[in-house]
Formats: sequence, structure tokens, C-alpha cells
Amino acid sequence: MYAVVQNVAIDCTDAYGLARFWSGVTGGPLDPESGPGSPETQVELPDGLVLYFQQVPEAKTVKNRLHLCLRPTTSRDEEVERLLALGATLAADHRNADGTGWAVLADPEGNEFCVLRSTSDRAATPA
Repeated sequence: MYAVVQNVAIDCTDAYGLARFWSGVTGGPLDPESGPGSPETQVELPDGLVLYFQQVPEAKTVKNRLHLCLRPTTSRDEEVERLLALGATLAADHRNADGTGWAVLADPEGNEFCVLRSTSDRAATPA
């Protein structure tokens, strides 16, 4: 026996706004029944996993204990720039001069996530 992960729930103060950001990040569609002011909404990812956003009254106060790690289809650095343009902020930069490493970004509500090296980045640089 085993359990299947149905969704990843994300507490936030603006469920629709944060879901729009993550829809832009992942390319997954927003729930068509939600709109601005919706207390909950979701983004369905291509593999069937759902990012579920639920509005809560309190703001984020500490570092995430669980976070998403993204492996881009383009280069890591190009993806970091794209996500910054979408509204992310750079929280910590662990990229190395030799092309290894990762970047920690935060979404518009401060939830941290990582951008890893792409498959092509990994093929072009050492471990």
C-alpha cells in the first residue's frame, strides 16, 4: 500500500493572485471557476499534480519547511531571469562560477523555491 500525493496546499493572503503567478511559472492552467477574490483556487500541472492555493488571514512569517524545486527546460539562469520578471525575488544565490549550483527565489508572498540546473546545464558542466 502507498499514498498518492493529490496536491500541494499553499497558504496565502491572495489565492487567485498567487495562483496566477504559479500558473505563469509552470504553464499550468488556473481553475476556470476562480477569479480575483476567490478564497481558494488551483493550478493543475501537466503530470496531474495540483498546486492548491487557500486564503488564510495570517501572513507568512518564517522560512518554508517544505519548498518546490524547479528544473527548467531552458537554462537555469534564463529561467531565473524569467521568474524575476514574473514577480519573484532572489532570496539566495548559490550559483557558482563553474555553472553548478542553484538559485533560491521567493514568490510574491515570500514562499521560497529553488531553480536547479536544467538538463542541458548539467550536461555542459561538472557535478
